[in-house]
Amino acid sequence: MKRYTIDPITRLEGHGKIEIFCRDDGEVENVYFQVPELRGFEKFCEGRSVEQLPIIVSKICGVCPEAHHLASAKAVDAVFGMQVLPAAKKLRELLYCAHYVHSHIAHFYALAAPDFVVGPTADPAERNVLGVIGKVGVEIGTQVLKHRRYAQEIQAALAGHQTHCVMAAPGGVNRALKEEQRKEFEEKAKSCLEFSKFSMKIFNDVVLGNKQYVDIILNGPYSLKLHSMGTVDENNHVNFYDGKIRVVDVEGKELHKYEARNYREYVAEHVEPWSYLKFPYLKQKGWKGFCDGVDSGVYHATPLARLNAADGMATPVAQEEYQRMVSTLGGKPIHATLAMHWARLIELIYAAENLCKLCGDPEVTDPHVKDIPTTTPSEGVGCVEAPRGTLTHHYWTDSDGLVTKVNIIVGTTNNNAAICMSLKKAAQGVIKKGVKVDQGILNMVEMAFRAYDPCFSCATHSLPGQMPLVLNFRDLEGNILRSVRRD
Repeated sequence: MKRYTIDPITRLEGHGKIEIFCRDDGEVENVYFQVPELRGFEKFCEGRSVEQLPIIVSKICGVCPEAHHLASAKAVDAVFGMQVLPAAKKLRELLYCAHYVHSHIAHFYALAAPDFVVGPTADPAERNVLGVIGKVGVEIGTQVLKHRRYAQEIQAALAGHQTHCVMAAPGGVNRALKEEQRKEFEEKAKSCLEFSKFSMKIFNDVVLGNKQYVDIILNGPYSLKLHSMGTVDENNHVNFYDGKIRVVDVEGKELHKYEARNYREYVAEHVEPWSYLKFPYLKQKGWKGFCDGVDSGVYHATPLARLNAADGMATPVAQEEYQRMVSTLGGKPIHATLAMHWARLIELIYAAENLCKLCGDPEVTDPHVKDIPTTTPSEGVGCVEAPRGTLTHHYWTDSDGLVTKVNIIVGTTNNNAAICMSLKKAAQGVIKKGVKVDQGILNMVEMAFRAYDPCFSCATHSLPGQMPLVLNFRDLEGNILRSVRRD
């Protein structure tokens, strides 16, 4: 049996490796996707004051701190039974739209575009963000950095820091927005909207304008028939910050629509001994293993899943692009994995449009943004749509507000089973008898997980048994003299 190892996998947040096992005839027998790291935030949040958790959990990940900060804030709101003040809610949403702008720009240009703009089988030395800039021009690269900076500056002004967030308070936020800041944000938001439209044009010209790429999207080994999860507003339109969680099946029929606090009635978590990531699945369907189709319990919660689960977008330009994608790809639900990149750009436009709307709302400068909790804390659930999928924080406290238990299901955890299945299908599609397995072929396997924009630092929560440990004793030349194992 031939074995191929991709370690480390590239262009993602966190660490992971892929093990591909081929039969003697060269065909792929199985693929294992392993995440060999453990963060353990759920455990060391225990014993802390619950008000501290929005600050603590923003350290889980340097890529999506705002997502954890706001999901945590909503859980803390629920722990104290507090309704968020109107101006504070809009400020939280404003922060979150800016977060989406910077996150989606980063993924498209730095992580996804090298595969399409430079080419999936290009030399790895060129298949990177510098290679993208070489293709599209330095001026566009400058605009990428400029608009990521704009979004980060808005986040820093609202949250105290773009990564180490200290914005949220129970039922509100810690600081009001000044009028001069609002005007500054408004100008930056308008610029971000124009850049998001420009990014869609690049996708249209470079990807959709290339028949080979379109064929890979539609007919390549990058598709799974999975159920789709996403948060929707009262009109069943995509909403990142608030709403009900909607799940549609592989045929687009609504399976569930529920409040975040009831998530445990609909979602359960499966554990495998070879990964620190859990495998969530739909309780109604049950865990039937790594399989797709109408009877499978596996779902995905991605930008594409959000668009599948919704009936449309809440802003005009994003809605136009949504309709164009759906009609181009033959209707919903869309099961083409690489179409996640297209969906992500539609969400970028939506985030920028909503950012403009919120920055133009005079209520965001209302000084009444914080109240003092007066109730006894107990239990609460908070949920937002992280850029990588539905993010749930669930906290239990004692009567003094000290945390007794934490459960977190992050976007990438929702997608773990789907990522494993996508990698296997991609490997089986590109690794065949007589095919030379080189860096280009292995990168085409990696493209399957890259579409999910995974964040593995966020997602590692399962600790099956003892943490594996290998201690090697080496001589001065690096030769192993003795090994001690604990598995």
